[in-house]
Amino acid sequence: MPLGALDCPQCHTLLYSEELVRISTRANQLEEQSALPQARDEWQKALALLPHNSNQAEWIRGKIFKLELTEKHSASQPPKNDWTKRLGPLAPIAILLVKSKGLFLALFKLKFLFSFFAFLAIYWTLYGFKFGAGFAVLLLVHELGHYIDIRRRGLPADMPVFLPGLGAYVRWEAMGVTRQTRAAVSLAGPLAGLLATAVCVYLWHHTGYGLWSVLARVSGVLNLLNLTPVWILDGGQAMNALSKAERFVLLALTLALWAFLGQGLFFLVAAGITYRLFTKDLPPTPNHPIAAYYASLLIGLGAILYIIPGQGLLPR
Repeated sequence: MPLGALDCPQCHTLLYSEELVRISTRANQLEEQSALPQARDEWQKALALLPHNSNQAEWIRGKIFKLELTEKHSASQPPKNDWTKRLGPLAPIAILLVKSKGLFLALFKLKFLFSFFAFLAIYWTLYGFKFGAGFAVLLLVHELGHYIDIRRRGLPADMPVFLPGLGAYVRWEAMGVTRQTRAAVSLAGPLAGLLATAVCVYLWHHTGYGLWSVLARVSGVLNLLNLTPVWILDGGQAMNALSKAERFVLLALTLALWAFLGQGLFFLVAAGITYRLFTKDLPPTPNHPIAAYYASLLIGLGAILYIIPGQGLLPR
């Protein structure tokens, strides 16, 4: 590396990515505590570790500018008058409302609950309570897989937000995060989904209740489709960490699963992998652990679809 370099001249990988993650975590925590000057100082430290023309540096400069404006606005506010005296007997009520601001903020942070119940209500109305509740919980488990993996790495993340009729997502701070970390976080959702699907298979096997087989089939199909390496699906982020040779191996595995199981879903995943063989997003080095992780999920979901065969979302 050239002396004083901040990123790799060939692949543009950031050399101080781990330190940038730690700094951004501290800065976000300080912002949540309203310690704006200290947060601004942390972002300045991060800026010094980034190439001047990088997207991350541009984003941080905008962040620092917003913090400075907020500080100036706060400093320009006139001192508060003793307005409670003017309210007379209504003063206790006003004080209670002010003190309750934290409660309102807490309720806002729990927006995932409101979106979850809205999601549940739609599927309850369409397919009945049992399937709607089971499907909503399976999707929640998938998203919590992402959330828990992010938080255990010490990175900031919001609880899942559900989009009725579309799915759900977890918003997190990924600035300066390596390709391997992004890939592992992306695959953590399908892993949690696979485990939840396996529980449904177990319950179906021991109870004979058909709803468990339906839930297992639906969950297995959706988690497998999510491994298709395109667009914003989990497989898309995971594929960014894999070399061309590793992509060829996954393509061969997926085609073998398609031939053995006769499930057209694997053909869709194979088509996505074929497309990614020709994209210009190859990493500088292979990543065998992520490739093995991806392959294990494909095999595990293939086993689920073998146990509960069917076409599309419904079992036979």
